[in-house]
Amino acid sequence: MKFDRRYSPTVRRRVALAAAGVGVIPLGLAARYLLPGSVGDVAGGALYAVLIYLLVAFVVPRWRPAALGAAALASCFAVEFFQLTPVPSTLAEWFPPIALVLGSSFVWADLLAYAAGVVAAGLVDWLAAAHRRRGEVRGERS
Repeated sequence: MKFDRRYSPTVRRRVALAAAGVGVIPLGLAARYLLPGSVGDVAGGALYAVLIYLLVAFVVPRWRPAALGAAALASCFAVEFFQLTPVPSTLAEWFPPIALVLGSSFVWADLLAYAAGVVAAGLVDWLAAAHRRRGEVRGERS
């Protein structure tokens, strides 16, 4: 009784995406708070973007990596540009953990970190899909 034979490919994908997301959260927090200065900021931003990619893919698991990447990057950029308003910093004063999601101040370099994270997540997703397709061509059941 294997998990992969009992459930649809969509369910299997969502389970894998959720597991990856659970793994990315502590990595992102560790990067942000344990790595020094801008290295931690960039790594944390990239991992934040990976998490957003995983969330978008969880919601729409049949989208291709390019579409998922575009949606994730647009979401990350929207959050970053939202930081040009006083709303995120005001919310962070009221409830500090919200700063982990919305940030508090706009930084141009974050946009590059988000792009790097989304590209990395999309590439891994694309490679995983290619691997699954190769297995299907050979007649293996994934």
